[in-house]
Formats: sequence, structure tokens, C-alpha cells
Amino acid sequence: MTDRKRPGRLQRGLATIVYRLLALVLTLAVLFFGYRVAEGLLRRVDEQTRYTANAPSYGETATAIAATLTTDTPQPSATPSATPTATPTAAVTETATQAAALDAPRRHTSAKLAQVFVTNTPQPLDAAQVTLPAINTPAGEAATAVSTVAPTLPAPDTQLTPRPLPTVFVYGSAPEGAVAPTGIPTPVDFVDRRGYDLLNVILLGNDGELTNDGFIRTDTMIIVSINRTTGTVSMIGLPRDLYVYIPGWTMQRLNLAYIHGQSVGWTDGGFGLLRQTILYNFGINVHYYAMVNLSGLRNLIDLVGGVDIAVDCAIQNLPLIGADVPAAAQRVTEDGDYLLPVGNYHLTGGEALWYARARDITIEFDRQRRQMQLLRALWRKARDNGLLLNLPALWQEGSQFVETNLTLEDLLSLVPVALNLDVNGIENFNLIRLYHTEPWQTPDGDYVQLPIYDALRPLLEDFYSPPTESQVRIEGARIRVFNGSPNADWDRVAAERLAYSGFLATAAGAADNNAYADTMLIDYTGSSKGSSLLDIAHILNVRPENISIQPDPNRTADFDVILGANYNSCTEPGVEQVG
Repeated sequence: MTDRKRPGRLQRGLATIVYRLLALVLTLAVLFFGYRVAEGLLRRVDEQTRYTANAPSYGETATAIAATLTTDTPQPSATPSATPTATPTAAVTETATQAAALDAPRRHTSAKLAQVFVTNTPQPLDAAQVTLPAINTPAGEAATAVSTVAPTLPAPDTQLTPRPLPTVFVYGSAPEGAVAPTGIPTPVDFVDRRGYDLLNVILLGNDGELTNDGFIRTDTMIIVSINRTTGTVSMIGLPRDLYVYIPGWTMQRLNLAYIHGQSVGWTDGGFGLLRQTILYNFGINVHYYAMVNLSGLRNLIDLVGGVDIAVDCAIQNLPLIGADVPAAAQRVTEDGDYLLPVGNYHLTGGEALWYARARDITIEFDRQRRQMQLLRALWRKARDNGLLLNLPALWQEGSQFVETNLTLEDLLSLVPVALNLDVNGIENFNLIRLYHTEPWQTPDGDYVQLPIYDALRPLLEDFYSPPTESQVRIEGARIRVFNGSPNADWDRVAAERLAYSGFLATAAGAADNNAYADTMLIDYTGSSKGSSLLDIAHILNVRPENISIQPDPNRTADFDVILGANYNSCTEPGVEQVG
């Protein structure tokens, strides 16, 4: 047995030096990270101190904020600017000149683009002409939970000038040789905004509270396009299972773009990558985002005192985590299913979540329709309760539930649009399964939806067109809806269903009796060209034999609808008939 050779003196000396260097490096690393942690804590304490000190001023009036905006608003450049980078990304700045437009057609190229943008200054609000309803209603009188702050408006000669829209980044085509489970599409042409002043916000809902795995999926994605030229709004929902190209990554579900952007440190984080993904695949430039989780949305709805929802498709579903089954729903199965019949309901935040998320008898595409319906109801409640006139206080209490890159200044500039917007000035667009999308299964077994671009493009172009250009609005058909059935509030349900499609419909109350078996449609225009008759009949499922033409030059309405016991306007694809 041989003894091991003992290390020499030189080797022992070197080992000692190495060990001491390692100890020194570790000590420095600990000190460095400790310093960074302490620095972060001190910064957080300083931010909290400044926040506490400034909190009393957050509720300042819109007049004071407007004055700041007027003083500090940057002067727009008269020429477009394009800022190249070292990556395949070209920076494009939106300015306030109409020499060209970002959304002019783009021919599948990664060349630098220049954009200019018109900023329309909203009309000032006259505080003397505005009467505010009470917003501090005692508990039990369904009004609002927003704290009472004296609502004030800009002075009559004050204008709220929107700040320039944020820079857009154009990624360009996917790298050559990129590999994906299916073919990678080329970037689509920008949808032409045709000179309209559009501000686009994507509203996101995430499922973080349900999964609790730190992996946020944006299962709700609704783009709201505010046309500041015409004072109208369009909304379009993007299904979470759309299988698209995510720049810098691969083909994947659209609802994963946000979390991937967060994970890789993309410019502007998750929103930055989601924005580029939408621009690449749909040609829509999204300027801002606002994201809530389930409890955040619930709190926002309760903040305005709940919402009124016209349910035109009966909903049947099990109870859902984080939501409340509506009080008006009835248990219908031993498994615990609840049914919410057709009708008009006032829903709390928890009940609205159940209605918006239910999908046991519907597909994802219909769920988005209900979510957009909920957004319309939220806006209407805030407007009717005078909360939009008290925006600083509403922002102070509501912003804790929302993650967004919008500022109070941005929202104040939109108040005139929101106040003057009629429910018929909101147009909704939904993708139709098997027409706008094609089901497909990935090699991993996931079921996704592939966009059908030839069918999707006209829908996106309509999305960028103001509602005033549609035939419905050119004609301006006035519709009265009477309830000839024994079912409460059906006239309100049908009127809301028509309004959702862009008609000027009014719930007119009870008919001469409630024993109508069939729904009747009476046309007082007698017009055969450009008439809305067939559209109304289709929306409300009125049979041809129940349509009556009675021309009347002295009419006070263009159409009368008398709802019968067989009324059923649930024409949404993928919705099972229940109830």
C-alpha cells in the first residue's frame, strides 16, 4: 500500500491564496446584494413617504389638472420621425400632423415607417350647464361606493389637450429559418384609419388568482377604439386561443404574449410584446392597456354600484370560484347548475363575474360578447350616476384595482367623448368561429384557432369605421319595443339587443295586452330600399308571416315591435338553448 504524496509548500501557499480570494469575492457579493436590497427598501420607503405627503392633492379638481395640461403639453412636431435601432425594430413616433398615417397599407416589409397623427382637441365642458345626480346614496339604494368629493369641471374656456400618443415599434418579418408547429404568417398590412383620430386601448383580464402559479394568462382581450373625430367607440374581442406569431418567439396562443414579454424583459414589458403581436397579426396599433384580475373587476363594478344587464341568452352554469351566483338564478340540476333566464337584472360585482365568465353551455366567442356587454353597462352606470364628472375621485379609488399605462390626464381628455356618447354610438365586433377562425390541434395536442385572414380583414376594417357610417345610422331608424308577453322587462331586453347591433331602440313598456303568442314587427316607413326591416326581423327572430307593412307619413316611430311569448333573440353561434 502506497502513501499519498503530500502537497508541497508552494501548492499549499497557492491554495491558501485561492481560498482567501474566494472568501473575499463572496464577501463583496454579499455586501453588493445587501446594498441593492437596502437601496430598494429605502427607495420604497421614500416613494411611500412622498405618496402619503401628496395624497391629499390627488383629489384635486379637473380644472387644476387641465391648467397643468395646457401649460405643459408638448408642441407636436410638423414632420414625422423614425428612430432606427440596432435590432429589426423601427421606432415610429405619432405626431400631430396629418401629412401621412401610420395605418396606411404596409407591404410585408420591415422597412422603417413614419407616422403622423391628428390630435383632435375635445370640446370644453361647461360646468354651468351640467346637473349632477346625487352620488352619495345611503346603503341599500344601489348607487355608488365612490367617496363624495365635490365634482368640478374645467372652466368653459379650458380645453383638455391629449398628450401625443406613445411610440409604436414595428418588429418586421419573422427571422429566416424560424421554426414553428405551423407556418409563420408574414406581418399584415396596417388597417387604414382613413384619417380618423383613433385612440386604442386593450382591456385585459388575467387568471392569476385562479392558477396561483405566477404565470399570468390574459384570457380576456378586448380592444376599445375611441374615435375622437366622430365621438364614437368600437370594441372587438380577441379569443385567447388564437394561434398567432409572437415576435421574437414562435407561433403560440395569443393569451401567452403578455407573460412571455414580462419574462424576457421586452420593451414595455408584457404589454409591449402583446402590442407588437397584435400589430404583426392584425394590423391594429394599440396605444394603451388596462389590466384587472377577477377581484379587481369585481371591486370596480361594486365601486359604481353594480350594473344593469339585459340577458338575451339564458345562461346555465355551475358556481364559479371568485364569483357569486346571481340572486335571480335558479338551481336546475342535482349537480348544482344554476339557470339565469332571459330578463333584465341588476348585478353586483360578484354576480357580474359569474355572468361574464360562464361557459358551460357556450363557447369562448360568446363569452367575449358578454364581457363587452358588461363593459357597456359599466360605462353607462358611471355616466348616468355622474361619476364621469367626478373623475379625479373615481380614479383615486378605482386605480388601485387596475394596472395601466394610462394617466388621469389621458382619461380627462376623453371625458367629453364619454359624456356625449350614446349607447348607440358603441359598436361591437365579434369573431365567428369557422368563419373568421379555423380550429386546429397542435402537435402537443392543444386545441387552438387559426385566423382566416381573408375573412378577418373586412371585420377589422369595419372595426376602424365609425358607427355613423353604417346603413343603420344613415337611416336613423326609430324603433319602439312593447312587451306583449307576461314576462317582466322583455321590452328592455329586446331594446338592448337592438342597441347592441346599432339601432336606436326604446323600451316602450307594456303592449295593449300580454297575451301575444308571436312577436310582431310593424314597418311604418314602407321603404323597400335601404330599409332596416329585414335586419330587425333577423335580430329578433321575427317570422315573415308576423311582419306587417303599414306606411304612415305622420309616424312618430319607424318600427314597432310587439314581443310575444315566443320571443327569442338568442342567435349567438355556439350557445345552447336552455330555460
